[in-house]
Amino acid sequence: MPDQEKEVQESAEDMKETMEGSEEEAKTEEKAKSEEKKEAPAKEEAKPEGKKASKKEKKNKAQERIEELEDKVKRQLAEFENFRNRTEREKAAMYETGAKSVIEKILPVIDNFERGLASVPEEEKDSPFVDGMNKVYKQMMTEFENLGVKVIPAVGEEFDPDLHNAVMQVESEEYESGIIASELQKGYTYRDAVVRHSMVGVVQ
Repeated sequence: MPDQEKEVQESAEDMKETMEGSEEEAKTEEKAKSEEKKEAPAKEEAKPEGKKASKKEKKNKAQERIEELEDKVKRQLAEFENFRNRTEREKAAMYETGAKSVIEKILPVIDNFERGLASVPEEEKDSPFVDGMNKVYKQMMTEFENLGVKVIPAVGEEFDPDLHNAVMQVESEEYESGIIASELQKGYTYRDAVVRHSMVGVVQ
């Protein structure tokens, strides 16, 4: 009997120790789980912040790329506008140069018309042929004016080296010194640019 009671007592103490160990383990596990739960929200909160930072960084890079492309487009538009303006100026200059070249070639024909008409005898000025030549000459001069070609005023005007070419000095009672007294060849302008200077005699 004493042995049995001792065994029962020992078994009871072993069971008590086991239960107490189990309770300790359970408390330890609950504590660990509680700590994990506390840390988990912090980790979850930290994770979105990382995402936010990454999105913000991507947004900044995208904005920089957009601004870079916009600047590039603006520069290309400005270059194209400059190219177009330069091309228009070059085209206008080429047209002006070509027109002046054609006018220069026609002027000797006008000179010959004027010389021919001036040499017609007085008694033949009313003939149909001379009348026809006069009409052709007037038509040519009208078309010249429509194109912007004008005769440079000469006789009675003050000498202007930009418009006139003095080939001789003359004496005159009618005009003062520096005034054009005679014109040897007519000069012409095309849109205010001199095509041919007038050849004149200036009072000395």
